[in-house]
Amino acid sequence: MREHRTVTPRTVTHRTVSPRTGRAGVRRHRRLPLAALAVAMGSGLVLSGCGVANSEDAAGGSAEGGTPETLRVVLQQEPPTLEPCEANLTSTGVVDRSTITEPLVERNPSTGDLEPKLATEWSSEDDTTWTFTLREGVTFHDGSEFTAEDAAHTIERAVNSDLGCNVEGYVFGDDDLEVEVVDDTTLEVTAAQADPILPLRLSFLEVVPAETSDTEKVREPIGTGPYQLDTWNPGQSIDVSAYGEYWGEAPAFPKAQYQWREESSVRAAMITSGEAEIATGLSPEDQIGELGVPYPNNETIALRMHAESEPFNDIRVRQAVNYAIDKEGIVASLYGGRDEVAAQLVPEGVVGHNESLEGWPYDPEEAKKLVEEAQADGVDTSAPISMIVRSAQFPRIEELGQVLQEQLSQAGLNVNLKMMETSQHLTYQVRPFVEDEGAILHLTQHGNQAGDAAFTVEQYMLSDGAQSAFGTEEFDQMITEAGQQSGEERAAAYEEVFAYQNEEVVQFAHLAHQTGMLGIADSVSYEPNSSSGDELRLAEVTPAG
Repeated sequence: MREHRTVTPRTVTHRTVSPRTGRAGVRRHRRLPLAALAVAMGSGLVLSGCGVANSEDAAGGSAEGGTPETLRVVLQQEPPTLEPCEANLTSTGVVDRSTITEPLVERNPSTGDLEPKLATEWSSEDDTTWTFTLREGVTFHDGSEFTAEDAAHTIERAVNSDLGCNVEGYVFGDDDLEVEVVDDTTLEVTAAQADPILPLRLSFLEVVPAETSDTEKVREPIGTGPYQLDTWNPGQSIDVSAYGEYWGEAPAFPKAQYQWREESSVRAAMITSGEAEIATGLSPEDQIGELGVPYPNNETIALRMHAESEPFNDIRVRQAVNYAIDKEGIVASLYGGRDEVAAQLVPEGVVGHNESLEGWPYDPEEAKKLVEEAQADGVDTSAPISMIVRSAQFPRIEELGQVLQEQLSQAGLNVNLKMMETSQHLTYQVRPFVEDEGAILHLTQHGNQAGDAAFTVEQYMLSDGAQSAFGTEEFDQMITEAGQQSGEERAAAYEEVFAYQNEEVVQFAHLAHQTGMLGIADSVSYEPNSSSGDELRLAEVTPAG
């Protein structure tokens, strides 16, 4: 029987979660461990080569040879965790977001509009305190009822605690939020200062039960989404099944299975051979043919330079890196001309994109000249530089790393290419950064799915941003003031921020705005959008025809 919780209507500063009771007045039991909730999906099956851990009975189709029961998805890599407060990381969010877990509000990736999810309404009179009306009749995958206490705890845990969630630095920075539970279905959230996009920020928080630890991260979440996590076989697969009590429309496929293959050609082959229905991170070079579906994915790739060590503590060297890279050639030779040379970290369509900026020209002679000038002034331009690149992050990334290493070496820099797996790469990607490494050149892939420059500049350009290597007081002030604007003034202020970065800071060497490609089998129907690379909503996949 599903438990119900009663909360006396009142306003409570939700710094400490108060005990919740069931109808009989007994403290609500903690949720069952995952093992007790699991539903077997092909236990005992072992992966080999390109094989898929689905038997013909389990995944190949119904007894009459109709629609397959299990939707099979092959990813570039195994998620390092499914911790909901890390769901802004692509490798986690592609499984979690709006599939296993859900936010209060959700941005429509096609229109940019905020739409109801676990909250049905939200409003504010001063852009500082926002009131959210929560959806009734929602239950978590353990059968317990969703209320404002869960939403409040989610915010406290991800934003106000010392848990160290990536989403905190990425979306909220150093400021805490004041959270008050008014009643079961009403929540008030107050920012430290006026924040006209607070509901958009909250769209990055995947709601978890109030019993979820705020001192330890969880690897396997309990959510409210259309699919519940059944089993995670490390190194092999993640199995999910449709949640029978889901508040919304039931998904078309009763089960789904995630697998991962590092080689994009292998993922493509699994689509063409009928071993999977959806494959991520493909390109036409993978010989996927008409089953490869391109989409604008809002991702931008760039090199981030850490300026605390030589030679990057000299702006001339950082400028030289920009001149040394043949961005047009990379786009043409590695990506078939589908991508677009970038001059900033956000593509067109994001509030604050500066249309007047142009990519740095390819000028290897100017690059050499700047390096030589810095060397003549005492800068150790021979200091080793570690170029950190994540394996299988996107198509042909290993080749890209090699090209960048060669072109920067020709400019007179001592670059060592280091390919890393996801978990190791994260220690370089976000604060606190690896220490005692010397000069670091980090290949980053940034997707601004929120559609507002705040989610880029606050984490990548503030002096203490989660993914920023340095900055200046003047630049910090520009960014802070831009975030307090709205409308046309907001867009113009962020345009100035991007221009200032290129002229005065030069933390980044922007490479390209990317396009994505999914492999989609003929047996299913799915229309990818700009968020598909970060949150592949399985409930939107239906049988073809």
